[in-house]
Amino acid sequence: MSTPHHPQLDRDGRLQHLLTLEGLPREILTSILDNAAPFLAVAEREIKKVPLLRGKSIFNLFFENSTRTRTTFEIAAKRLSADIVNLNISTSSTAKGESLLDTIDNLCAMHADMFVVRHASSGAPFLIARHLANIGRNDIHIVNAGDGRHAHPTQGLLDMYTIRHYKGGFEHLRVAIVGDILHSRVARSQIAALTTLGVPEIRVIGPGTLLPHDCARLGVRVYHDIREGLRDVDVVMMLRLQNERMNGALLPTPQEFFKVWGLTAEKLALAKPDAIVMHPGPLNRGVEIDSAVADSPQAVILPQVTFGIAVRMAVMSMLAA
Repeated sequence: MSTPHHPQLDRDGRLQHLLTLEGLPREILTSILDNAAPFLAVAEREIKKVPLLRGKSIFNLFFENSTRTRTTFEIAAKRLSADIVNLNISTSSTAKGESLLDTIDNLCAMHADMFVVRHASSGAPFLIARHLANIGRNDIHIVNAGDGRHAHPTQGLLDMYTIRHYKGGFEHLRVAIVGDILHSRVARSQIAALTTLGVPEIRVIGPGTLLPHDCARLGVRVYHDIREGLRDVDVVMMLRLQNERMNGALLPTPQEFFKVWGLTAEKLALAKPDAIVMHPGPLNRGVEIDSAVADSPQAVILPQVTFGIAVRMAVMSMLAA
C-alpha cells in the first residue's frame, strides 16, 4: 500500500516515481539492478533499440546543467524507442517568470508520459509528483535526475550495479565514500542504497567542514584521516568537489585538498589489492583523484557510465510499463 512515506509507490506497491532511494524496499532496488542487466546487451547490437516505450513521450527538464546525466537519459530513452524532448529551461518560459508548476501543467497538456527532472532546489521533483497526484495525473511518472543537495537516485543505482558487477554482492563489503559528503546528493543516495542492500560497513572520509553534522546518524563510520579510512576497503567511491554549492571558505586551495584528501596510488595501496575505484564524474584530476589512479585497472569510472545507460533504461521501463 502507498503511504505518505512512500510517495514513489502506487497502491499495489509498484514504482510510480523514482524520487529518492531512501525508504525504497530492498526488493525494488534489486529488481531495478536485475532489470538493467539485459539492457547492457542492447548496446552490443547493431541496432541498439528495443520497442518497450514506443509511442511514449519523455521530457528532459534540466533546470540545472548536466551534460553527462542528460545525455545518458536521452540515450536510454532512445534505446527504449521513446520520443525524447529536451527542454532548454534557461531560455524557456521559467526564465520569463512562469512558475515551475505552470510549466508542468503546460507539458501535461502536451501528453507527456514521463518527466526527468534535475533542479537546483532540494525537493523540486517531490513537489511536481505531489502536484501531479493532486490534479489526478497518476499516468505521468517522475524520475529525479538530481535535486539540490538531496538525492541523485539513478546515480546511486548505477553505482550499486557497478559494485555488484565487480564484487558479486554486498553482504561482506567495506565501502569508503571520500570527499565532499556535505554538498553531495550522490553520497546521500549511495549511503541509502548501500544500507538497504546490506553493506555491513560504510565509511565516510573527509575534512570536518565537508561532512554533515549528523553523519553518524546515517549508520556510517566517520574518518578524518584518509589513510586510516581506506585501510582494507573493497570499494573506494570518490566524490567531486561541489564548488558551485559551497558558501565561504570551507576548503584550502585545490592543491592543498589534493595533498591531504586526493586519491593517489600510495593511498590506494592501503585498500584491498582488488579494491575498485569509482567516481560519479566529471573528474577533477589532480584535485580529488590522481590521473595515475583514474587511468589504472582498478578504476571502473568509464564502466559506470556504460552501466548508467542500462540502469536508466531499467528505471524508465519499470515506471512506464
